[in-house]
Amino acid sequence: MPPMHTQHPFSLLTPDTVLDALDSIGRSSDGRLLALNSYENRVYQAGMEDGPPLVAKFYRPARWTDAAILEEHAFVAALVEREIPVVPALNINGRTLHEYNGFRFSVFSKHGGRAPELDRTGTLEWMGRFLGRIHAVGALAPYQHRPSLDIQSFGVEPVEFLLAHDFIPLELVEVYRGVAALALDGVRRCFDRAGDVKILRLHGDCHVGNVLWTDAGPHFVDFDDSRMGPAIQDLWMLLSGERAEQTRQLGDLLAGYEDFYDFNPSELHLTEALRTLRLIHYSAWIARRWDDAAFPVAFPWFNTQRYWQDRILELREQIALMDEPPLHC
Repeated sequence: MPPMHTQHPFSLLTPDTVLDALDSIGRSSDGRLLALNSYENRVYQAGMEDGPPLVAKFYRPARWTDAAILEEHAFVAALVEREIPVVPALNINGRTLHEYNGFRFSVFSKHGGRAPELDRTGTLEWMGRFLGRIHAVGALAPYQHRPSLDIQSFGVEPVEFLLAHDFIPLELVEVYRGVAALALDGVRRCFDRAGDVKILRLHGDCHVGNVLWTDAGPHFVDFDDSRMGPAIQDLWMLLSGERAEQTRQLGDLLAGYEDFYDFNPSELHLTEALRTLRLIHYSAWIARRWDDAAFPVAFPWFNTQRYWQDRILELREQIALMDEPPLHC
Protein backbone atom coordinates (compact mmCIF):
# COMPACT_ATOMS: atom_id res chain seq x y z
CA MET A 1 0.00 0.00 0.00
CA PRO A 2 1.46 3.39 -0.98
CA PRO A 3 2.18 5.66 1.98
CA MET A 4 -0.29 8.25 3.17
CA HIS A 5 0.82 11.85 2.72
CA THR A 6 -0.27 14.27 5.43
CA GLN A 7 0.17 17.53 3.52
CA HIS A 8 -2.82 17.26 1.24
CA PRO A 9 -4.20 20.74 0.42
CA PHE A 10 -7.28 20.05 2.55
CA SER A 11 -5.00 19.82 5.60
CA LEU A 12 -4.74 23.61 5.32
CA LEU A 13 -8.50 24.11 5.31
CA THR A 14 -8.87 24.97 8.99
CA PRO A 15 -12.09 26.20 10.65
CA ASP A 16 -10.62 29.71 10.71
CA THR A 17 -9.98 29.51 6.96
CA VAL A 18 -13.59 28.45 6.37
CA LEU A 19 -14.92 31.32 8.46
CA ASP A 20 -12.57 33.83 6.82
CA ALA A 21 -13.61 32.61 3.37
CA LEU A 22 -17.25 33.25 4.20
CA ASP A 23 -16.39 36.65 5.61
CA SER A 24 -14.55 37.51 2.39
CA ILE A 25 -17.84 37.36 0.45
CA GLY A 26 -19.80 39.29 3.05
CA ARG A 27 -21.30 36.32 4.87
CA SER A 28 -20.19 36.63 8.49
CA SER A 29 -20.59 33.52 10.58
CA ASP A 30 -21.38 33.47 14.28
CA GLY A 31 -18.66 30.85 14.71
CA ARG A 32 -20.88 27.77 14.68
CA LEU A 33 -19.39 25.35 12.20
CA LEU A 34 -20.47 21.77 11.53
CA ALA A 35 -18.59 19.51 9.11
CA LEU A 36 -21.07 17.61 6.95
CA ASN A 37 -20.60 14.14 5.53
CA SER A 38 -18.49 14.56 2.38
CA TYR A 39 -15.19 13.04 1.29
CA GLU A 40 -14.75 14.28 -2.25
CA ASN A 41 -15.08 17.91 -1.19
CA ARG A 42 -15.28 19.56 2.21
CA VAL A 43 -18.73 20.78 3.18
CA TYR A 44 -19.67 22.78 6.27
CA GLN A 45 -22.85 24.13 7.77
CA ALA A 46 -22.12 27.58 9.15
CA GLY A 47 -24.30 29.56 11.50
CA MET A 48 -24.76 33.15 10.35
CA GLU A 49 -24.76 36.31 12.41
CA ASP A 50 -27.71 37.54 10.36
CA GLY A 51 -30.06 34.95 8.96
CA PRO A 52 -30.36 31.17 8.76
CA PRO A 53 -27.36 28.84 8.46
CA LEU A 54 -25.64 28.41 5.11
CA VAL A 55 -23.77 25.48 3.62
CA ALA A 56 -20.28 26.13 2.26
CA LYS A 57 -18.75 23.65 -0.17
CA PHE A 58 -14.98 23.75 -0.73
CA TYR A 59 -14.04 21.97 -3.94
CA ARG A 60 -11.32 19.35 -4.10
CA PRO A 61 -8.28 21.04 -5.68
CA ALA A 62 -7.49 20.04 -9.27
CA ARG A 63 -10.61 17.91 -9.74
CA TRP A 64 -12.81 20.20 -11.84
CA THR A 65 -11.85 23.27 -13.83
CA ASP A 66 -13.62 26.52 -13.03
CA ALA A 67 -15.49 26.17 -16.33
CA ALA A 68 -16.73 22.68 -15.36
CA ILE A 69 -17.96 23.87 -11.96
CA LEU A 70 -19.73 26.88 -13.47
CA GLU A 71 -21.32 24.65 -16.10
CA GLU A 72 -22.82 22.51 -13.35
CA HIS A 73 -24.05 25.63 -11.57
CA ALA A 74 -25.69 26.83 -14.79
CA PHE A 75 -27.44 23.48 -15.30
CA VAL A 76 -28.83 23.49 -11.76
CA ALA A 77 -29.91 27.12 -12.16
CA ALA A 78 -31.79 26.16 -15.33
CA LEU A 79 -33.60 23.47 -13.36
CA VAL A 80 -34.53 25.98 -10.65
CA GLU A 81 -35.97 28.32 -13.32
CA ARG A 82 -38.34 25.49 -14.27
CA GLU A 83 -39.32 24.98 -10.62
CA ILE A 84 -37.61 21.61 -10.36
CA PRO A 85 -36.63 20.95 -6.71
CA VAL A 86 -32.85 21.14 -6.68
CA VAL A 87 -30.41 23.16 -4.57
CA PRO A 88 -28.48 25.82 -6.52
CA ALA A 89 -25.28 27.60 -5.60
CA LEU A 90 -26.15 31.08 -4.32
CA ASN A 91 -25.24 34.04 -6.49
CA ILE A 92 -23.29 36.33 -4.17
CA ASN A 93 -21.74 39.53 -5.51
CA GLY A 94 -22.54 38.34 -9.02
CA ARG A 95 -20.71 35.01 -8.64
CA THR A 96 -21.54 31.43 -7.69
CA LEU A 97 -17.89 30.30 -7.48
CA HIS A 98 -15.51 32.07 -5.10
CA GLU A 99 -11.85 31.76 -4.12
CA TYR A 100 -10.03 32.30 -0.86
CA ASN A 101 -6.43 31.40 -0.06
CA GLY A 102 -6.28 28.99 -2.97
CA PHE A 103 -9.56 27.23 -2.15
CA ARG A 104 -12.52 27.46 -4.49
CA PHE A 105 -15.90 27.36 -2.79
CA SER A 106 -19.60 27.92 -3.25
CA VAL A 107 -22.39 28.66 -0.80
CA PHE A 108 -25.84 27.10 -0.65
CA SER A 109 -29.01 27.58 1.35
CA LYS A 110 -29.56 24.88 3.94
CA HIS A 111 -32.21 22.38 2.86
CA GLY A 112 -33.26 19.70 5.30
CA GLY A 113 -35.13 16.49 4.68
CA ARG A 114 -35.15 12.77 5.29
CA ALA A 115 -34.32 9.77 3.17
CA PRO A 116 -37.14 8.83 0.78
CA GLU A 117 -39.15 5.73 1.66
CA LEU A 118 -38.86 3.95 -1.67
CA ASP A 119 -41.28 1.19 -0.67
CA ARG A 120 -44.03 3.69 0.08
CA THR A 121 -46.77 3.91 -2.56
CA GLY A 122 -46.21 6.83 -4.92
CA THR A 123 -42.66 7.70 -3.84
CA LEU A 124 -40.86 6.30 -6.88
CA GLU A 125 -43.45 7.66 -9.30
CA TRP A 126 -43.08 11.12 -7.73
CA MET A 127 -39.30 10.93 -8.02
CA GLY A 128 -39.63 9.65 -11.57
CA ARG A 129 -41.61 12.73 -12.58
CA PHE A 130 -38.86 15.03 -11.38
CA LEU A 131 -36.11 12.91 -12.96
CA GLY A 132 -38.00 13.08 -16.25
CA ARG A 133 -38.13 16.85 -15.96
CA ILE A 134 -34.40 17.00 -15.10
CA HIS A 135 -33.56 14.92 -18.15
CA ALA A 136 -35.83 16.97 -20.41
CA VAL A 137 -33.70 19.99 -19.49
CA GLY A 138 -30.48 17.97 -19.62
CA ALA A 139 -31.23 16.97 -23.20
CA LEU A 140 -31.54 20.57 -24.41
CA ALA A 141 -27.77 21.13 -24.71
CA PRO A 142 -24.61 19.14 -23.99
CA TYR A 143 -21.93 19.91 -21.46
CA GLN A 144 -18.85 21.44 -23.01
CA HIS A 145 -16.45 21.18 -20.07
CA ARG A 146 -17.59 18.04 -18.26
CA PRO A 147 -16.81 14.48 -19.36
CA SER A 148 -19.08 11.61 -20.35
CA LEU A 149 -19.63 8.45 -18.38
CA ASP A 150 -17.85 5.90 -20.57
CA ILE A 151 -16.04 2.58 -20.38
CA GLN A 152 -12.59 4.14 -20.72
CA SER A 153 -12.82 6.64 -17.86
CA PHE A 154 -14.99 4.56 -15.50
CA GLY A 155 -13.54 1.13 -16.23
CA VAL A 156 -10.31 0.83 -18.16
CA GLU A 157 -8.43 3.73 -16.57
CA PRO A 158 -9.45 2.86 -12.98
CA VAL A 159 -8.27 -0.74 -13.42
CA GLU A 160 -4.97 0.46 -14.89
CA PHE A 161 -4.49 2.85 -11.97
CA LEU A 162 -5.13 0.18 -9.35
CA LEU A 163 -2.75 -2.27 -11.00
CA ALA A 164 -0.01 0.34 -11.51
CA HIS A 165 0.04 1.73 -7.95
CA ASP A 166 0.33 -1.35 -5.75
CA PHE A 167 -3.02 -1.09 -4.02
CA ILE A 168 -3.95 -4.73 -4.60
CA PRO A 169 -2.17 -7.41 -2.51
CA LEU A 170 0.50 -9.09 -4.62
CA GLU A 171 -1.06 -12.55 -4.39
CA LEU A 172 -4.36 -11.19 -5.79
CA VAL A 173 -3.02 -8.94 -8.55
CA GLU A 174 -3.26 -11.43 -11.40
CA VAL A 175 -6.64 -12.70 -10.22
CA TYR A 176 -8.00 -9.14 -10.12
CA ARG A 177 -6.44 -8.34 -13.50
CA GLY A 178 -8.15 -11.33 -15.12
CA VAL A 179 -11.54 -10.82 -13.49
CA ALA A 180 -11.53 -7.09 -14.28
CA ALA A 181 -10.72 -7.85 -17.93
CA LEU A 182 -13.65 -10.29 -18.13
CA ALA A 183 -15.92 -7.76 -16.44
CA LEU A 184 -14.96 -5.02 -18.91
CA ASP A 185 -15.60 -7.43 -21.79
CA GLY A 186 -19.06 -7.97 -20.33
CA VAL A 187 -19.60 -4.21 -20.08
CA ARG A 188 -18.67 -3.79 -23.75
CA ARG A 189 -21.14 -6.50 -24.77
CA CYS A 190 -23.89 -4.73 -22.83
CA PHE A 191 -23.13 -1.46 -24.58
CA ASP A 192 -23.14 -3.26 -27.92
CA ARG A 193 -26.57 -4.76 -27.17
CA ALA A 194 -27.93 -1.36 -26.12
CA GLY A 195 -26.86 0.15 -29.42
CA ASP A 196 -26.75 3.88 -30.08
CA VAL A 197 -28.33 5.45 -27.00
CA LYS A 198 -28.69 9.16 -26.44
CA ILE A 199 -26.46 10.85 -23.89
CA LEU A 200 -27.52 13.93 -21.98
CA ARG A 201 -26.67 15.98 -18.93
CA LEU A 202 -27.36 13.92 -15.80
CA HIS A 203 -27.39 14.25 -12.05
CA GLY A 204 -24.77 11.50 -12.31
CA ASP A 205 -24.91 10.17 -8.73
CA CYS A 206 -28.62 9.77 -8.10
CA HIS A 207 -28.73 7.41 -5.12
CA VAL A 208 -31.08 7.79 -2.15
CA GLY A 209 -28.43 9.69 -0.17
CA ASN A 210 -28.67 12.53 -2.70
CA VAL A 211 -32.45 12.78 -2.50
CA LEU A 212 -34.04 14.48 0.50
CA TRP A 213 -37.73 14.15 1.23
CA THR A 214 -40.07 16.60 2.92
CA ASP A 215 -43.85 16.88 3.09
CA ALA A 216 -43.59 18.79 -0.20
CA GLY A 217 -41.90 15.81 -1.86
CA PRO A 218 -38.32 15.12 -3.00
CA HIS A 219 -35.52 17.51 -3.76
CA PHE A 220 -32.26 16.52 -5.39
CA VAL A 221 -28.91 17.62 -3.98
CA ASP A 222 -25.21 17.41 -4.87
CA PHE A 223 -24.78 17.66 -8.65
CA ASP A 224 -21.00 17.53 -8.17
CA ASP A 225 -20.75 14.33 -10.26
CA SER A 226 -23.00 15.66 -13.00
CA ARG A 227 -21.79 14.66 -16.47
CA MET A 228 -22.99 13.41 -19.83
CA GLY A 229 -24.37 9.88 -19.97
CA PRO A 230 -27.40 7.68 -20.70
CA ALA A 231 -30.63 8.41 -18.84
CA ILE A 232 -30.61 5.00 -17.12
CA GLN A 233 -27.62 6.14 -15.03
CA ASP A 234 -29.97 8.32 -12.95
CA LEU A 235 -32.51 5.52 -12.56
CA TRP A 236 -30.73 2.25 -11.83
CA MET A 237 -29.33 3.28 -8.45
CA LEU A 238 -32.90 3.64 -7.18
CA LEU A 239 -33.59 -0.06 -7.89
CA SER A 240 -32.85 -2.78 -5.34
CA GLY A 241 -33.84 -6.27 -4.28
CA GLU A 242 -34.71 -9.33 -6.34
CA ARG A 243 -35.46 -9.12 -10.04
CA ALA A 244 -39.25 -9.05 -9.59
CA GLU A 245 -38.96 -6.22 -7.07
CA GLN A 246 -36.66 -4.23 -9.32
CA THR A 247 -39.08 -4.68 -12.21
CA ARG A 248 -41.89 -3.25 -10.10
CA GLN A 249 -39.73 -0.37 -8.92
CA LEU A 250 -38.71 0.42 -12.49
CA GLY A 251 -42.35 0.46 -13.55
CA ASP A 252 -43.18 2.92 -10.78
CA LEU A 253 -40.28 5.19 -11.73
CA LEU A 254 -41.12 5.18 -15.41
CA ALA A 255 -44.83 5.80 -14.72
CA GLY A 256 -43.81 9.27 -13.55
CA TYR A 257 -40.70 9.70 -15.70
CA GLU A 258 -42.43 9.22 -19.05
CA ASP A 259 -44.94 11.96 -18.28
CA PHE A 260 -42.08 14.35 -19.09
CA TYR A 261 -39.40 12.46 -21.04
CA ASP A 262 -39.37 9.37 -23.23
CA PHE A 263 -37.33 6.45 -21.98
CA ASN A 264 -35.51 4.22 -24.47
CA PRO A 265 -35.97 0.57 -23.29
CA SER A 266 -32.68 -0.38 -25.00
CA GLU A 267 -30.90 1.41 -22.16
CA LEU A 268 -31.95 -1.38 -19.80
CA HIS A 269 -29.13 -3.42 -21.32
CA LEU A 270 -26.79 -0.96 -19.56
CA THR A 271 -28.09 -1.40 -15.99
CA GLU A 272 -25.64 -4.09 -14.83
CA ALA A 273 -22.86 -2.68 -17.02
CA LEU A 274 -23.16 0.69 -15.29
CA ARG A 275 -23.27 -1.02 -11.91
CA THR A 276 -20.04 -2.85 -12.81
CA LEU A 277 -18.34 0.36 -13.89
CA ARG A 278 -19.40 2.04 -10.65
CA LEU A 279 -17.93 -0.77 -8.56
CA ILE A 280 -14.60 -0.59 -10.39
CA HIS A 281 -14.52 3.20 -10.34
CA TYR A 282 -15.31 3.31 -6.60
CA SER A 283 -12.20 1.31 -5.64
CA ALA A 284 -10.02 3.50 -7.83
CA TRP A 285 -11.66 6.62 -6.40
CA ILE A 286 -10.55 5.61 -2.90
CA ALA A 287 -7.07 4.78 -4.19
CA ARG A 288 -6.68 8.09 -5.98
CA ARG A 289 -7.68 9.97 -2.81
CA TRP A 290 -5.42 7.99 -0.45
CA ASP A 291 -3.10 10.96 0.09
CA ASP A 292 -6.05 12.80 1.64
CA ALA A 293 -5.81 12.03 5.38
CA ALA A 294 -9.59 11.64 5.62
CA PHE A 295 -9.57 8.54 3.42
CA PRO A 296 -7.38 6.12 5.42
CA VAL A 297 -9.47 7.04 8.46
CA ALA A 298 -12.79 6.55 6.67
CA PHE A 299 -11.80 3.41 4.76
CA PRO A 300 -9.40 1.46 7.03
CA TRP A 301 -10.38 -1.83 5.39
CA PHE A 302 -9.24 -0.69 1.95
CA ASN A 303 -5.74 -2.13 2.28
CA THR A 304 -6.89 -5.53 3.51
CA GLN A 305 -6.85 -8.79 1.61
CA ARG A 306 -10.51 -9.34 2.53
CA TYR A 307 -11.52 -6.13 0.76
CA TRP A 308 -9.94 -7.20 -2.52
CA GLN A 309 -11.24 -10.75 -2.25
CA ASP A 310 -14.73 -9.30 -1.89
CA ARG A 311 -14.20 -7.04 -4.92
CA ILE A 312 -13.10 -10.02 -7.02
CA LEU A 313 -16.19 -11.97 -5.95
CA GLU A 314 -18.36 -8.94 -6.67
CA LEU A 315 -17.02 -8.63 -10.21
CA ARG A 316 -17.51 -12.35 -10.84
CA GLU A 317 -21.16 -11.94 -9.83
CA GLN A 318 -21.48 -8.96 -12.17
CA ILE A 319 -20.01 -10.95 -15.06
CA ALA A 320 -22.86 -13.45 -14.65
CA LEU A 321 -25.52 -10.75 -14.23
CA MET A 322 -24.44 -8.92 -17.37
CA ASP A 323 -25.18 -12.03 -19.43
CA GLU A 324 -28.73 -12.29 -18.10
CA PRO A 325 -31.67 -10.70 -19.97
CA PRO A 326 -32.25 -7.08 -18.88
CA LEU A 327 -35.18 -5.88 -16.82
CA HIS A 328 -38.28 -5.12 -18.86
CA CYS A 329 -40.60 -2.17 -18.66
